Amino acid sequence: MQVWKVGELAKRTGLSVRALHHYDALGVLVPSARSAAGYRLYTEEDVMRLQQVVSLRRLGFALEEIRALLEKGELSVHEVVGLHLERLREEVEAKQRLCVRLESLAASLCSAERISVEAFLTTIEEITMFEKYYTPEQLEQLRQRREALGEDHIREVEAEWPRLMAAVRSEMEKGTDPTDAVVQRLMVRWRELVAEFTGGDAGIAKSLGTLLSHEGETLRRQHGSAPDPELMSYVARAMAAGR
Repeated sequence: MQVWKVGELAKRTGLSVRALHHYDALGVLVPSARSAAGYRLYTEEDVMRLQQVVSLRRLGFALEEIRALLEKGELSVHEVVGLHLERLREEVEAKQRLCVRLESLAASLCSAERISVEAFLTTIEEITMFEKYYTPEQLEQLRQRREALGEDHIREVEAEWPRLMAAVRSEMEKGTDPTDAVVQRLMVRWRELVAEFTGGDAGIAKSLGTLLSHEGETLRRQHGSAPDPELMSYVARAMAAGR
């Protein structure tokens, strides 16, 4: 029988270790086995239950509700998959209708020449981009994180990122060694800003890295502040040197 440690399951599913620990603590998904050293071990049945949990969360159920539903056996695996599939079809249809409305709106705006249609297209592009790289659970965590930090602080951080990247780029272009104290001080602040965004969540940090890797050009076009591959390589060397 195949089993997964919590870190392995987190990596395989895209969930965070913290989320799996939270599910365990609430009794939503308690691993069925333990290793000789006491580590959590998830079985194939646990994975099937996790799929139900993730689908029901996506459908809007609270964790306490999910636990009650699964404990009572009111929903089978097949029923949960069916519900999720039905909801996704509804979302696809809703998005198609939205596209039709936006296309009509864009045409009207374009003819009236009152506002840049590109602004709307850029907003849509940005929304769909984030949905590709962050799970619904991660997006909810980011929303809560934003609320906790407050809009004023978020704006301060958003304004600081371009200045920080410019400072790092300046050192890179001067040929400063990544181990240099000046660069390492910049990396301390870089880590702090990333931690402010991710809340220290390794899963969100990984999704952020993937997004920057795949969508850097789009972000630079939209905001002019996303790091390019050369800068990210320099930062990676500096980060490794600072560990």
